Amino acid sequence: MRINTKTMFVAAVLSLAVAAPAIADQSMVGTWKWGDYTVECKEGGDHGMSCTVMGGPKNMGMEMIRSALAKDGESFSGQIAHPATAEIYNTKMMMKDADTWTLDGCTDAGVCAKGVFVRLK
Repeated sequence: MRINTKTMFVAAVLSLAVAAPAIADQSMVGTWKWGDYTVECKEGGDHGMSCTVMGGPKNMGMEMIRSALAKDGESFSGQIAHPATAEIYNTKMMMKDADTWTLDGCTDAGVCAKGVFVRLK
């Protein structure tokens, strides 16, 4: 179950991290669902994109984007906080389609997860 939660987190984080580059690409701005969590992403914040946990069993109000997001071809990479555990993942995010982001990453301790964020609006 912990792997499931981490996998979901990484997905959420990846989708959020992709949102950070919204300065050049508005695709990440919006409200996203990952498991039991709802995340809102908007331009601004310390890293150009802000993704905040707006609903879920834990960490309400937590900022997930923890570094600037770097564009690498069609993906973005950066540090994303897991919505359930607040652990920081070094994450790679790719937009699967207009309403889906995939995330894949690992913590510095080698704990890895992947997941999918789906647009609610």
